[in-house]
Amino acid sequence: MIFLHGWPEIGLIWRAQMEAFAADGWHCIAPDLRGYGNSSAPAAQNAYAIRELVTDMVELHDHLGGRPAIWVGHDWGSIVAGALAAHQPDRCNGVVLVSWAYYPGSNSLATLVPLVDRTIYPAEEYPDGQWDYYRYYTTHFEAAVNDLEADPAATLASIYRAGRPDAVGQVAPSATVTRNGGRFGPAHQAPPTRPDPALWPAADFDVLVQAFATQGFGPSCAWYANDEANLAYAREAPDGGRLSQPVLFVNGEWDLICSITGNRQGDPMRAACADLTEASLSAGHWLPLERKAELTQAIRTWLRSA
Repeated sequence: MIFLHGWPEIGLIWRAQMEAFAADGWHCIAPDLRGYGNSSAPAAQNAYAIRELVTDMVELHDHLGGRPAIWVGHDWGSIVAGALAAHQPDRCNGVVLVSWAYYPGSNSLATLVPLVDRTIYPAEEYPDGQWDYYRYYTTHFEAAVNDLEADPAATLASIYRAGRPDAVGQVAPSATVTRNGGRFGPAHQAPPTRPDPALWPAADFDVLVQAFATQGFGPSCAWYANDEANLAYAREAPDGGRLSQPVLFVNGEWDLICSITGNRQGDPMRAACADLTEASLSAGHWLPLERKAELTQAIRTWLRSA
């Protein structure tokens, strides 16, 4: 099983699931992806296009022997896992996508914005809906990175918060980043925030903070800056990007950005997956941390039936 993390994460986010599946007898791998942690961090933004990230995983997979694997992704890790399954199907016995659905046409603003729930985000007021933060990376990249880097520990503590059911159906903070002048508004840095030990164990959070203090946020944020290249790469996938392998999607019911409940965000995935199973957990976006045991069990249940 190969576990791929998202933003702003490192491979260590999968600790609970890795330990559980290793105890079940699986050989588990969780790399720091390009631009993160102990991985390489090229300076050019186009080095973080999905084509390059899939190539990294192909090379890693070859190094591990190249036997078909179960690929598990969270957030941007799901995007890489889905693209690898589409472009390199023989490497995948199955795919688990956590908190981010599969989009055969690529993960891009051009793909995501048409699926925005306009009952929550009227187009005249929120043209990009909950994806306004994504747009901000394409229009104010340096400012976005500088705000995140002003205090890495506070940034990460403020980002990693558990989901709340009372926020469902409300406008997400990610929808107002541009009008607020950045994620943190006029302060241009995260407010002092204590990390949630129920999500990250203290020692692991320290490793996370050190990783971003060392690499900065520029490389990881560059993943958002390659829409055109990613659209072109998606068009090269065999069979229009349709996935024939068993696919599990695990949804966070309280995820204000990526939940597929009550909207059309899951429709492209449902149309593109021949063997799709959907599961849902009562949590926000950080399912590997918020629902450690429940996510593990959802994957175990699917593995028995896949």
